[in-house]
Amino acid sequence: MYPFLQIDGDTEIVHSDTLPNGEVKVYIEKPDAKDGFHHASCFLPTYRWEDIHGFTPEEISRFQEVIESTAHLILEFAQQGGFENASSF
Repeated sequence: MYPFLQIDGDTEIVHSDTLPNGEVKVYIEKPDAKDGFHHASCFLPTYRWEDIHGFTPEEISRFQEVIESTAHLILEFAQQGGFENASSF
């Protein structure tokens, strides 16, 4: 998993390489004093959500907007081994 974006101070968004099926897993995690961590997975390019724990529907909707607006970058970085290895950045 490659670091991609930190939002709201403590919410981390990371992504995988391109998976054998052509998808890219985007994983969101936020520490929570009560539950340990809230987390969710979104698979690009279909925006299929799985394993949502602790996030409200409103939070998932906001994350969806963030992912949609940056999906082109995530997909490119997933093919190049993350932001650190992206040749055009």
